Amino acid sequence: MKRSVRLLLGLGIAAAAVAGIAVLASRSKPITVETVAADRGLVAETVTNTRAGTVKACDRARMAPPSAGQIARLPVKKGDKVEKGQVLLELWNDDIRAGLDLARRDAEAAKARRDQTCIEAATSKKESARLAKLVQDKLVSVELAERAAGQAEGAAAACRAANEQVKVSSARIDEATASLERTRLRAPFTGIVAEINGEIGEFITPSPVGIPTPPAVDLVDASCIYVTAPIDEVDAPRVKEGMKARVTLDAFKDRRFAAHVRRVAPYVLDTEKQARTVEIEAEIDDRENANLLPGYSADVEVIIAERPQTLRVPTRAIVEGKKVYVLDGGKVKLVTVETGLGNWEHTEITKGLAPGAQVVVSIDREGLADGVSATNR
Repeated sequence: MKRSVRLLLGLGIAAAAVAGIAVLASRSKPITVETVAADRGLVAETVTNTRAGTVKACDRARMAPPSAGQIARLPVKKGDKVEKGQVLLELWNDDIRAGLDLARRDAEAAKARRDQTCIEAATSKKESARLAKLVQDKLVSVELAERAAGQAEGAAAACRAANEQVKVSSARIDEATASLERTRLRAPFTGIVAEINGEIGEFITPSPVGIPTPPAVDLVDASCIYVTAPIDEVDAPRVKEGMKARVTLDAFKDRRFAAHVRRVAPYVLDTEKQARTVEIEAEIDDRENANLLPGYSADVEVIIAERPQTLRVPTRAIVEGKKVYVLDGGKVKLVTVETGLGNWEHTEITKGLAPGAQVVVSIDREGLADGVSATNR
């Protein structure tokens, strides 16, 4: 009997030892976490757009002739750089040019008639003055002098009428010139021809009211670039003109373009229910080296405030509002901190953490908790 009791007691002790070893082994096995050292650097509080923005040119003209006609000249092609005032397209206008030439010739004739009439008026005036003097000397009759004075006044009136006729002829030249210009498209600014819709010999017509049609010539000034983007109505009151901004584009994933807010719309867009926004415009600062094309999609970060060389941690390490996991001496500690500025990338730490502390960023790691053993990946 005693032998059986001793045997059972020995087996129990052995089982308890094995269980204890298993528990200790399970407790001592550390988890693997990813950490980042808390460091000092720039932290900015930013506001970003709710939907993708669009790169636009400060000057862009989608042009078409004001009247219908047949294309006679296309002196430019897509991609050409043109200067302000340069002719981009011209409709057939031989009849208008002939009318302009006729108006110019008529103006020359009117000037010649004016000169003739005014010379005769000057001669009549002199003759009237001569006869008036002779009347005083009683060498001619008063009637003759009065007749000469009347002729002089009539000649002077004819001279004035001739001068007005010259002005009328000049106005007709202006009218014909304006009609001729209506058949031409000129560049309103220096830029790049982005698109041409039409070929020589084709007929083009203006767009009917309410029905947009492709422009005959699309001219873009890419030397001045800005981004228009929607900002949530909650964040919009914090955005002011002149604030610094950063622009990122899918076309240039590794670059950020310095910019500034040049306009905040004074109204709210409610085109989408439950997603009301305010449109802002951010102008690229380094326009010459940006090499951006209108139409690119872009995102804008407006910098509300920033602090250089402040203690910071990755924002993804923040848990439960104002806590972080810190790996210290092989153990994970849940530390309460005080935060300052922050964005999606970094958050400023104002209290509760020392520089160099190993902050756990893999917060979704299974088994991560205060007091567990862990190793750095």
